[in-house]
Amino acid sequence: MNEQLKTNDPNTNPKRTIRSFVLRQGRLTKGQEQALINLWPIFGIEYNANSPITFDTNTPAVLEIGFGMGASLIEMAKNAPNKNFLGIEVHKPGVGACLMAIEENQLSNLKVMCHDAVEVLENMIPNHSLDKVQIFFPDPWHKARHNKRRIIQPKFVQLIYKKLKLGGVLHLATDWQHYAEHMLEVLTQAEGFENLSPTGDYIPRPDDRPITKFEKRGQNLGHGVWDLQFIKK
Repeated sequence: MNEQLKTNDPNTNPKRTIRSFVLRQGRLTKGQEQALINLWPIFGIEYNANSPITFDTNTPAVLEIGFGMGASLIEMAKNAPNKNFLGIEVHKPGVGACLMAIEENQLSNLKVMCHDAVEVLENMIPNHSLDKVQIFFPDPWHKARHNKRRIIQPKFVQLIYKKLKLGGVLHLATDWQHYAEHMLEVLTQAEGFENLSPTGDYIPRPDDRPITKFEKRGQNLGHGVWDLQFIKK
């Protein structure tokens, strides 16, 4: 993995009008801070619009957008050593925690980035290079006036479509029913995708998506969870 995902120096981050996230200045623990200093050069990839990432064409490539603290991403990478994983997260405490877990679990098939996923997709991910894109529990922006900030929008879905290989899968999960309905509507209308649900809507949680502490807490409170998988045809 270390030889297959490479880039060079970072570029300046161009401004965007609307973002799907709020860049909160979370507090770093000492361990996270040290991980960002010592482990980032090993497991991190800097954003560079002029240096596309090179993926090993013989190994399935999985991209996770918004991995939070990285718990489920770490678990998936542990359970699938035959796949290469790339995680993108904008919040440094989560990136630091994930770096610590990568070292602790001695994973060689996971790299991370700390940057806007839209810009990474646009400028660093080659077309037809990904076997899977997964976005679990993105910010639902539940207030109507903020719905435009939701990451799952037609334009973004078509960007993902270009990056997926033929037969590649987009896997989404949310615990907000209205957002699940929004996701289903966007994906159903997206050209080139086919729903993998036999009922034309949602699927049971696949075995390869671990249940996180966040999800367990929601289930204990009676919250539902909706998974969607669409394949590129």
